[in-house]
This record gives sequence, structure tokens and C-alpha cells, in this order.
Amino acid sequence: LGLSGPPGAGKSTFIESFGKMLTERKYKVSVLAVDPSSSTSGGSLLGDKTRMTELSRDMNAYIRPSPTSGMLGGVTRTTNEAILLCEAGGYNIVLVETVGVGQSEFAVADMVDMFVLLLPPAGGDELQGIKRGIIEMADLVTVNKADGDLVVPARRVQAEYVSAMKLLRKRSKIWRPKV
Repeated sequence: LGLSGPPGAGKSTFIESFGKMLTERKYKVSVLAVDPSSSTSGGSLLGDKTRMTELSRDMNAYIRPSPTSGMLGGVTRTTNEAILLCEAGGYNIVLVETVGVGQSEFAVADMVDMFVLLLPPAGGDELQGIKRGIIEMADLVTVNKADGDLVVPARRVQAEYVSAMKLLRKRSKIWRPKV
């Protein structure tokens, strides 16, 4: 499962919660979290693991943060191989968290069975902020943080994306992307 979304969409929080639900159901979960690298120093914070404190202590979960090292597309040069190694290592489910979202951070879509775009509600001009390229690649668009005062904005964003998805060319004869 590939996951992408803008900064602040709650990707790591979603993975923590979803991953815990899966391990409670006896699945072995691997998380490959990709962080951007600095163009100046080449370094990376690799902070995703620190945001998944419960999952990182779970014996049925493995979390591997990796820097992009200048690679474009939201993944690393070796993400595909890392997915295969996790599968060979007995992990039933592999979650790949990409760097973030823009117009071209969807290389993971060709590496996974399902590509999920996570969106926050009330982020401004949603349809302009998330470009067509990544929307066309999404198998599932999830409006995250849809609780409390954000329920109404989340429903509005959902309706906007349902309408926008109808305008896109179908990528599959058997699957219609959901919002």
C-alpha cells in the first residue's frame, strides 16, 4: 500500500493507527517511510519512526525510514527492492509512506497494489493544491482528520474530489477510484 499526501495530512498518524489495527489482527506489517533529503547537506531527519511510537515497539511491525538522497518521485532508488525484501521476510502488508505530495510524487503507484492519497480537510484550494498527475494515479483518496470542527469541511472536500474524479480517464476496467 503506497501512501502520499501533503505535509500535515496525517500520513504517519494514519500509518500508526492502521498498522496497530493490522498487527492486532495478527498481520506482520512493514513500514517503509521515505523522508526528503536536504539539497544543501544531503542529510535527512528520518523523523517518521518517532511519530509512530506504539507501532515501532510492536513485535509484528518493522519501520524503516530512508532518505530520498535526491531521488525524485517521492521514493528512494531502492524502495522497490525494499518492498520485495519485506515480503520475502514474511511481512503480510507493506506500507510505503512517500515524501509528500506535488505533481510528480507518485512513483510508488507502480510499486504497490494500491495507491492511497491522504488529504486534510480545510487546506485551502484543495483541487488547485493537489495536481492532476497524482490524482490520476490514486486508487483511493482519503480525507483524513474528518472529526470535530472539520467534519463539514471534510465532507466538502470529499464532494469536490468525487466530482473531480469523474472527469479523469479510467486506468482500470475493474476498479473505479473511491473518495
